[in-house]
Amino acid sequence: MLQTDLSEFKKNIEGEEAGDHVPPPLLDGGPLQHCFFNKLWDICCKWQKQLPPLKPLERYLQVSIHATRNTRRKMEDRHVSLPEFNQLFGMTDDVDRAYFAVFDGHGGIDAADYAATHLHVNVAHHKELLKNPMEALRDSFQKTDEMFLSKARREKLRSGSTGVSALIVGSKLYIAWLGDSQVMLVQRGKAVTLMEPHKPEREDERQRIEALGGCVTYMDCWRVNGTLAVSRAVGDLLQKPYISGCADSASFELTGAEDYVLLACDGFFDAIQPFEVVDHVLEHLMQNKGEGLKTAERLVAAAKESGSTDNITVLVVFLREPKDVMSDCLRDPQSCSADDCATNPLFNFFSSEMNN
Repeated sequence: MLQTDLSEFKKNIEGEEAGDHVPPPLLDGGPLQHCFFNKLWDICCKWQKQLPPLKPLERYLQVSIHATRNTRRKMEDRHVSLPEFNQLFGMTDDVDRAYFAVFDGHGGIDAADYAATHLHVNVAHHKELLKNPMEALRDSFQKTDEMFLSKARREKLRSGSTGVSALIVGSKLYIAWLGDSQVMLVQRGKAVTLMEPHKPEREDERQRIEALGGCVTYMDCWRVNGTLAVSRAVGDLLQKPYISGCADSASFELTGAEDYVLLACDGFFDAIQPFEVVDHVLEHLMQNKGEGLKTAERLVAAAKESGSTDNITVLVVFLREPKDVMSDCLRDPQSCSADDCATNPLFNFFSSEMNN
């Protein structure tokens, strides 16, 4: 579809003005969908006869995902799992890529839906993806925010969404985040802190907000201008620029000793500490003879048992066979102790680029 001339679907918008900053054209959704499904049907018919060859990933990946509305009236979380990132975007080089993300919407689902649909596309089309994946990931958050704000102004949308994404490129892990959804890494049975969530009570965030003329007040928790409990997010049109759309990013070298990466929203991390994740995962693997496909389901259940009433989404990406993770922990229980998770020396090898 992207290689097709889509001008026939362009929608004329009343009051559209020419200028230096011309928004991308709007397309008429009905006819466009009809055309898309016709093309999809043609391709599926061809693939039914002969599937295209897929290059197997060199890195082991097993993904476990579970999400629940919990006690909330609506489910405003979204998640994305793209182990076959290269195939999706026609990348033919010899570098494996996989993309994962969790989005936690607030004030409606529009922003989370939009980010889950567009962020990875913006990453794939970023000019620096091959040379600087971290820059591509970080910039794509801001571009997605700008794109959604344009839609929000046009359609009078007021929702926002935190987000955290992980891009595995060869032997490196790149992450970027807005707000309090988080990603953590477990290496040889120990939790490694990769990031600090964007919350209003963070001193640097408070200073940034106050310098812009906003305020941080305590109303059952610390809030920006007395409303939102996060200081960065996609969307939140009425709270810009205090709620920033500028993501933080970081990278981490994968040595082969990593067990798994976990992405989750605040509904999980407000109830479960990182060192508890290690215990729950190990216990689950022991009870299921090393089978890891329902690991995320077990973690979501643990968060509910610990009192979480929020939407909960957990995405676990095993970087080694779950049976091997279990065996190593049972062989050397000390390697899985939680005593030094908070001060793990591996954090010294972590490179982070903060953008305030």
